[in-house]
Amino acid sequence: MNRADFPILKQQVHGRELVYLDNAATSQKPQCVIDAIVEAYSTWNSNIHRGVHHLSQVATAHHEEARKAVANFIGAKSSDEIVFTKGTTDSLNALAFSYGEAYIHEGDEIIVSGLEHHSNIVPWQMLCERKKAVLRHIPLLDDLSLDIAAFRALLSDRTKLVSVAQVSNVLGTIQPVEEIIKLAHERNIPVCIDGAQSVPHMSVDVQALDCDFLVFSGHKMYGPTGIGVLYGKREWLEKLPPHEGGGEMIDHVRWSGTTFNELPYKFEAGTPNFVGSYALHKAIEYIETIGWEAIEAHERNLTEYCEQQLVDLGCKVYGAGQPKAGVISFNVGAIHPFDIGTLLDQQGVAVRTGHHCAEPLIDAMGVPGTVRVSFGLYNDKDDVDAFIAALKRTIDMLS
Repeated sequence: MNRADFPILKQQVHGRELVYLDNAATSQKPQCVIDAIVEAYSTWNSNIHRGVHHLSQVATAHHEEARKAVANFIGAKSSDEIVFTKGTTDSLNALAFSYGEAYIHEGDEIIVSGLEHHSNIVPWQMLCERKKAVLRHIPLLDDLSLDIAAFRALLSDRTKLVSVAQVSNVLGTIQPVEEIIKLAHERNIPVCIDGAQSVPHMSVDVQALDCDFLVFSGHKMYGPTGIGVLYGKREWLEKLPPHEGGGEMIDHVRWSGTTFNELPYKFEAGTPNFVGSYALHKAIEYIETIGWEAIEAHERNLTEYCEQQLVDLGCKVYGAGQPKAGVISFNVGAIHPFDIGTLLDQQGVAVRTGHHCAEPLIDAMGVPGTVRVSFGLYNDKDDVDAFIAALKRTIDMLS
């Protein structure tokens, strides 16, 4: 793991070496990704799929190569199953509208979990309000794991979709999505997996999971902002209507009506983020050069090392002892998490505090928020040690 590949990490913050532990919000970018953006705008910037000239052909080739790279990265059968979006939130909104228009009717039910990010709650709430459907959620057990027995009981003939995160963005805990998918599929209910926090930290194979949809963002996996992915099984994408209209997603437009483009283009209205897709391809290549086995082992060791030190310090670690993917949430007695985060920042340590866009979960935990540390492949034990030392000083100042 070469920290030197990430130029932003060379700076100081408030006179201290930067310790960046907010990767669950967004990851930093390796030089190869930054260079890819500069290269695209400097050498072959041109609108894609529409021009016969050289620059357009080069840009189109890079965009479609990126689509193939994403398909291979997540084990999709075909690049036709990869829809480029602006990010996880955009992907979920697109799916909620498209699937909702076709398959959700009054009285139908959609199931999410009690651990979800707002992006996997609000679009479904909006859909349910629009269609007079019902949003249900899988409750939590005392250890903040999902109550799978309750989920099994929630499934019924009214259930039309299940959408759950593979990894909690608050707790970092890895959810039993394989079992959730299996139980849903026994009733022919499709499942969407929110991979925003899993795809950057572990190998995800959509065919092995047998999920119907998967969504994730580029900016959390060392890629640029403004690019994301909606994966859908071909049989679903072929049946779903487009969620946006405009150029690119059409076949023919007449005053009498419009016919839509083939997959995946019918879901990609307007000029796509071809620079973002190219840079995302470079981020994927960077991850694959290191390899999942090395990345997962490195981040697992860091997470366990940090969690143990927090426990030894007397912190309340949520979901302690459960398998995690590079995220730990904790509190220190009655000290407000915002105060901890502010003083850590003054010591050069970047963490996240608050409800982490998951208010229903935070409410269920009975706290105003948490302090969240989250790791990337460039973090190391020196970062953890610096964080723990800064936290000890912070506790001393606030106690």
